Amino acid sequence: MERIVFGPVPSRRFGRSLGINNIPYLKKCSYSCIYCQIGKTYDFRIERQEFYKPEEIEKQVEEVIESLKDKRIDYISFVPDGEPTLDINLGKSIDKLKKFGIKIAVITNSSLIWREDVQEDLKKADCVSLKVDAISQDIWKKINRPCKNLNLNKILEGIKIFSNEFKGELLTETLFIKNINDTDKEIEKIGNFLKEINPVIAYIGYPTRPPAEKYVEIPDEKKIDFAFIVFKNKKINVKIIEKREEKFGYTGDLIKDILSIISVHPMSRKEIEEFINENKGDVKIINSLMEKNEIEEIEYRDEKYYRRKF
Repeated sequence: MERIVFGPVPSRRFGRSLGINNIPYLKKCSYSCIYCQIGKTYDFRIERQEFYKPEEIEKQVEEVIESLKDKRIDYISFVPDGEPTLDINLGKSIDKLKKFGIKIAVITNSSLIWREDVQEDLKKADCVSLKVDAISQDIWKKINRPCKNLNLNKILEGIKIFSNEFKGELLTETLFIKNINDTDKEIEKIGNFLKEINPVIAYIGYPTRPPAEKYVEIPDEKKIDFAFIVFKNKKINVKIIEKREEKFGYTGDLIKDILSIISVHPMSRKEIEEFINENKGDVKIINSLMEKNEIEEIEYRDEKYYRRKF
């Protein structure tokens, strides 16, 4: 059976997060964000369909939790190498996982939130993180590169409706890219929108791992500081997300663990070597996986990273 569950992995928002990759390899998404750490989207889609049976996901989660024994898991998070709401069984899977007594989060790009069935599925989660990178149409198209059938106004309206009805913890995430969505005008627009939907926390930041496009640059620090001040002045609970290092979860199969983790969470050279050494493996695994075209090495900001090769 294909590995659906990975981690736990360190999450900037959810602590030690047991990830659910409910969208099969290769990446299937409604966006092809220029900063995506998984890479470009080649399989664009917005129609929901079944990928895995909820029972399959439940079984794998149970096996991983048992293998981890008493190690801490803060969240079970739907964060696949694609858009999680494309999975028509998302709500049913969430229902199945509630028996484990661990909070459930869904990290979505918000693109399908205008659909009532998607909203109903997301309402089952304890926490939902929504992407809000742009309010202006032209900037949205530059940064998120959406599927041509999507409509930004419908998405923003869907976010408003969902924020009014959702009883759980609503988070937002905005990643700023130099000379694209970091203008004073766009920051002001995003701030006004976030004030209206009132998330528990509005996370802001910039890419910390290799982006899909080499031309992507991180904004000047003063731009992030400006966004923080603008949001704070609008009474938004804003936090800056920064890169952090933490221990990755080991389930007993080193190669499968590495491949499942880097499918959605590229690892730096330091992280992958530490993971291999801590679990009594041989760092030659890295070169072996590269020779088999399973993973690729990317340099970003003077550091080497490894991600799944699509």
